[in-house]
Amino acid sequence: MQIRVLEKKENEVVLEIEGEGHTLCNLLESVLLEDRDVEFAGYTIPHPLVGKPILRVRTRGDKKPKEALREALTKIVERGRKLGEEFERVFREYDEAHLR
Repeated sequence: MQIRVLEKKENEVVLEIEGEGHTLCNLLESVLLEDRDVEFAGYTIPHPLVGKPILRVRTRGDKKPKEALREALTKIVERGRKLGEEFERVFREYDEAHLR
């Protein structure tokens, strides 16, 4: 994965995320849009055979796009950790109930 800054303004950034696709970009877009200070978050994939999505993030107020991205990525990591813990719990309970 390589990230390039294509445009950077006070409250807007456009990034190219080489080597990724809809999976990561859709998740990132969704979590960014949960933030009230994010005015716009969206991505396009100019060509389906070339994994170079373009992500645009525009914020309002004092929040900078870099801060919004950092917070969104932290939320994604935390949700992944919680999901992993829940899988462990569910499988442990299943095994305890069925392997007696």
